[in-house]
Amino acid sequence: MNTPQARWEHFEHQADIGVRGIGCSMAEAFVQAALALTAIITEPETVTPLQAVDIVCEEPDQELLLVDWLNALIYEIATRKMLFGRFEVQLDGPRLQARVWGEPIQTGKHQLTVEIKGATFTALKVGQDDSGVWVAQCVVDV
Repeated sequence: MNTPQARWEHFEHQADIGVRGIGCSMAEAFVQAALALTAIITEPETVTPLQAVDIVCEEPDQELLLVDWLNALIYEIATRKMLFGRFEVQLDGPRLQARVWGEPIQTGKHQLTVEIKGATFTALKVGQDDSGVWVAQCVVDV
């Protein structure tokens, strides 16, 4: 079986933006969705992984877990005034444990575009497609 490389995408949704993570596992799709989130704000490649932050989420449903994960990242961005460009995600049933790396926001370096208010339930989907590839997506409010 041919498996595509992990990647992220944005998709249009009225005034908001959709984030989609694609990977060989659900954890990899969640990592790619986080990169897509960062890419709404700035180019992920410009974020240096200087500081690590641990995030733990727990939800009984994998779709709710995605929303919780992305909202936890949005919270960390807002409260720490940091951007994140490197992500490690481990899933154990309803529990997500992650370590994310980033740096304080530097307006000259990061070329900020928009502020993300939150992940929503719109276009929410977490699952495998017919080829076994994992997709994790939702719309974020900007």
